[in-house]
Amino acid sequence: MNSTSVLSHRTTSSELYASSGVEFSQLSWLEANWAAWYLWIGDPVIATGLMSFLLHEIVYFGRCLPWIIIDATPYFRKWKLQPNKIPTAKEQWECTKLVLYSHFTIELPQIWFFHPIATACGMKTWQVPFPNWQTAALQVALFFVFEDAFHFFAHRALHYGPLYKHIHKVHHKYSAPFGLAAEYAHPAEVFILGMGTIGGPLLYCLAGYELHMITVLVWVTLKLFQAVDAHSGYDFPWSLNRILPFWSGADHHDFHHMAFVNNFSTSFRWLDHWFGTDDKYLAYKKRLAAVAEKDRAALEKRLLEEAEKEGILAADEAEKKRLF
Repeated sequence: MNSTSVLSHRTTSSELYASSGVEFSQLSWLEANWAAWYLWIGDPVIATGLMSFLLHEIVYFGRCLPWIIIDATPYFRKWKLQPNKIPTAKEQWECTKLVLYSHFTIELPQIWFFHPIATACGMKTWQVPFPNWQTAALQVALFFVFEDAFHFFAHRALHYGPLYKHIHKVHHKYSAPFGLAAEYAHPAEVFILGMGTIGGPLLYCLAGYELHMITVLVWVTLKLFQAVDAHSGYDFPWSLNRILPFWSGADHHDFHHMAFVNNFSTSFRWLDHWFGTDDKYLAYKKRLAAVAEKDRAALEKRLLEEAEKEGILAADEAEKKRLF
């Protein structure tokens, strides 16, 4: 075989498994089907890209579906953070169209090129068996921490001057967010913040640590759940932030959309606390807690209206600022 044909040849999944010495009889059901997928598709790059994109779409819209039903069910209004702002079917459809546009024009290319970049960084993709669950759980926890920090600083930057006016303002269209709006954003923002999601795994591999694609897919699945739930607009007694006080949840992020200021983190609350970017949010919660329960609904309505008015003014001021 001449040098030209060697360079043009892409190794197939069959060749990869044949050379790896995998003992298929020792694999779990999931591991065997993982290998079967790569063998069926034939090309590992296509197999990873197709699987990842399908998973993203199924998880994102699958997680949004319960919130669409909840928004259409009056019974759940008692837990709605802004009960007078229920998204209409038209609003949800308009939101879905932009989300799909971003998915196919921005996220699909990112996902498709993830395999060659990931393998170049040393990540395992088609290989079996998988790492143990303890290792995967620790890695996912690290990715949550990294992404939260990345998002915090990138999000704050997007609130300044031209970056807000020309990019982040799109995401702030809804002062009362809903599940589908989690990825309703300018394509540039989708790309920028998406780097926080994939950046953690890539840097982890570049640091010389072993990582498998299955762990990345688990991480992305949980991250999508977090993003959709944070934009749901509902705070239930069983919400995760009621169990883990450092978890942000919808209660934390809904205030950001309503008041424009404060609460820039995604998953956790500690960076907002350390940098003092939760002062207005904490003052709002403190005022609510100080009144009797019978008077709370009226006070909450008034505070929500005040916060939204202040948010509109703050957004206008942000647009006027120069970036440098």
